[in-house]
Amino acid sequence: MQKEPMTEYGYARLQKELEELKNERPKVVEEIEKAKEHGDLRENAEYHAARERLGFIDARLAELADLLSRAQVVDPSTLNHEKVSFGSTVRLLDIEEDEEIEYTIVGAVESDPEHGLISYNTPLARQLIGKEEGDEITVKLPKGEIDFEILKVYYKPIVFNKKD
Repeated sequence: MQKEPMTEYGYARLQKELEELKNERPKVVEEIEKAKEHGDLRENAEYHAARERLGFIDARLAELADLLSRAQVVDPSTLNHEKVSFGSTVRLLDIEEDEEIEYTIVGAVESDPEHGLISYNTPLARQLIGKEEGDEITVKLPKGEIDFEILKVYYKPIVFNKKD
């Protein structure tokens, strides 16, 4: 069973979603029962919408249960960040574009590339892990190969864009 590293924040977020869906499920089942009372199910939009929602809830509950069972909560502040690891913030130089970018490596469920948080299992993060300042890497990305120089590897508290 493949462990799924994540921060305490990511774990808590998954648990919260699991509880919310567990609480919503009985209400949707009740909606289905009420919609059944309206007769002909073939043309009953409420029934079909509720069945679809129930299918989504059941699938997501199974997915969340699986993720939580495989969760490995990691506190990045306790790790050594001389080399790139989970929770490291990495400042990179795109050599060709002479442009600096910065990413923090987080769990898959916490990934938010627009805010600089990339999953540990993205092609870029996989090639960064274990590297150190001064190393150069060539990363194969959908838009082609990009050469990066690692300018800095360090730890900073991770700020998640709290949408929930």
